[in-house]
Amino acid sequence: MSEARPSIAEVEQELLDAFAFLETWTDRYQYIIDLGRQLPPFPDAYKNAAKLVRGCQSQVWLHAEAKDGHLHLEAASDAAIVSGLVAILLRLYNDRTPAEILAASPDFIERLGLSQHLSPTRNNGLHAMVQTIRRHAEEALRLAAG
Repeated sequence: MSEARPSIAEVEQELLDAFAFLETWTDRYQYIIDLGRQLPPFPDAYKNAAKLVRGCQSQVWLHAEAKDGHLHLEAASDAAIVSGLVAILLRLYNDRTPAEILAASPDFIERLGLSQHLSPTRNNGLHAMVQTIRRHAEEALRLAAG
């Protein structure tokens, strides 16, 4: 039998612990970039205007699909650091119920120190990605309710 999946709060704590272990923001940026390199391949068919996240300086594509009461997310970016931010968001929100996603506060962005250390355009893009995921979760809840 497989282990229970960590909650969003537990994943946030794992990320906080990893960031605390890394002493400098140079090391943290490298960690973020490394996370992005581990993203699974993103289907070329999803790299279209309909999947682009609005508000991101870099190109970010996000595909969301409701499956068995969960929101399955796939995403990619054409920029290294942004790909890492995508990886963080997927770690937090992929294959969660829409209710779990909507119940989770996006304050992890501040708690990780990302708001203070990302450029304003990357910070805006990160918030745009979170809002896009939340909109998909809201839509999945509406569709499930009929």
